[in-house]
Amino acid sequence: MRPTKQRTSQIMAISLPIMGGMVSQSILNLVDAYLAGQLGSVPLAAVGLGGYAAFLAASLVMGLGTGVQAIVSRRKGEGGSNSYAAPLNAGLLLSVMVGLPLVALFFTLATPLLTLLSSDTEVAALGSEYFSIRTLGILAIGLNFSFRGYWNGIHRPIVYMRTLVIMHITNALLSYGLIFGHFGLPELGVAGAALGTTLSLYLASLLYAIQSFRSARVHGFMSGMPSKELLRNVFKQSFPASIQQFFFAAGLTALFWIIGSIGTAELSVAHVLITFILFLILPSMGLGLGTASLVGQALGRNDKADAYQWGKDVAVIAVFLLSAISLPLLLFPDLALGLFLHKPHLIELGRLPLQLSAFFMGLDAVGIVLMHTLLGAGAAKTVMKISITTQWLFFLPSAIIIGPVLGYGLLGIWCMQLLQRLLVALGYSYKWSQKDWANIRL
Repeated sequence: MRPTKQRTSQIMAISLPIMGGMVSQSILNLVDAYLAGQLGSVPLAAVGLGGYAAFLAASLVMGLGTGVQAIVSRRKGEGGSNSYAAPLNAGLLLSVMVGLPLVALFFTLATPLLTLLSSDTEVAALGSEYFSIRTLGILAIGLNFSFRGYWNGIHRPIVYMRTLVIMHITNALLSYGLIFGHFGLPELGVAGAALGTTLSLYLASLLYAIQSFRSARVHGFMSGMPSKELLRNVFKQSFPASIQQFFFAAGLTALFWIIGSIGTAELSVAHVLITFILFLILPSMGLGLGTASLVGQALGRNDKADAYQWGKDVAVIAVFLLSAISLPLLLFPDLALGLFLHKPHLIELGRLPLQLSAFFMGLDAVGIVLMHTLLGAGAAKTVMKISITTQWLFFLPSAIIIGPVLGYGLLGIWCMQLLQRLLVALGYSYKWSQKDWANIRL
């Protein structure tokens, strides 16, 4: 059954600003890929590999956004506005406690990690240069995700959107200037792309802090040290989400290693394909993040039926919306790939995988939005189990067998990835229908 106009309006009102911010992110990812592509296939592969290694390093603080948003939205449903920002205070403190050691660890491991991930010495050298600079932004990512959780949780996603848009515009300008030596900046190549991204992350942290001091003080922002109980509660909700993100990021990095063992051309094409997929799925992530707050607030009011209906409604909207967005890539794959891949054999290599991804995107969207609604209900452990199981016990072993061993290459690996994402969607749909999440207390 299709959602009512009123419920659709509520979903879109909270989700559209989040989607706008995320679409800006995906556009800037495409810009980064385009800029790196101008340097050649080796720098493009290095930025792709280093970027996903950076995602791996930062994933352990990304779950803080989930924990903060779940608790903030639940408190908003219960009432008592003077304590809305208390989970944010806890998230920021945890960001510092976890983020700084991670910066030191991954900065030290940059060269050995990238050498392990790529057998191409040139790709590994450039990738480690890129990755080492990106690791400096891990602390900022933890802070930014915590701020995001708070602003989305209180139904003010416009703060998230405008901050993210400013951050990505700054990233594009800085990266362009630092890669090619424009605007009076030094010409740093691949390192310039990493430095531009890192600086823009800290700019976003500063902007979030300024807006929070102006508007969130009445909700308890920076009013004192969070209690040990609140720190435990935020950590309890954030840790499974961070572990899930870590294994997802590690899986992406492992996927690049598997594809890299086939060839550098396949690695370059895979980077572009995954960038396109991020463009396609981010709107559904925005829908999921927006509805997670509606689910959390409904549970705060103890209205379990309403919380369940929000998940069903957003899944229907996501199928139609993502199918429409992905249609141009299904019909005109060569035009899209030609923006980043400048050799005919590379476009040929990426054509069918891109079309398959676009064709299945509507079903994929169901899994993405229900993942976020489950996280909004506090079911982070459920999400972690389904994600890790399907990725590490099914997809990655099958990718090794289908790709390098049996010789089906990039296309064979991509087909197994689509099958894995279908299994994820089925798993989240089943858990949502069971309604066990409605009894979780935060």
